[in-house]
Amino acid sequence: MYALVYITTSSKEESKKIANKLVEEKLAACINIISSIESIYLWKGKIEDDKESLLIAKTKVNTIDMIIKRVKEIHSYETPAILAIPIIEGSKDYLNYLDSELE
Repeated sequence: MYALVYITTSSKEESKKIANKLVEEKLAACINIISSIESIYLWKGKIEDDKESLLIAKTKVNTIDMIIKRVKEIHSYETPAILAIPIIEGSKDYLNYLDSELE
């Protein structure tokens, strides 16, 4: 079983720092970074409007708990968005790649 893990960060630099750690520690095989997104959200009862960066980590379901723990250790946010999204199907070649890099 495979998953995408969606993680927002304060900046491209923070995204790169987290991405490098997750790949280096073999918690994710590949991570895409979207440098700039605009996020509008409620935080402690107030509407916030911020620029953020987005990570999309490609991984196996059995690494999700470790990813959440590791990201929380190194992330600058008090409550980072870390959301796992199941992959229901994909290119067999790409899924084989995930298997080979995350074993």
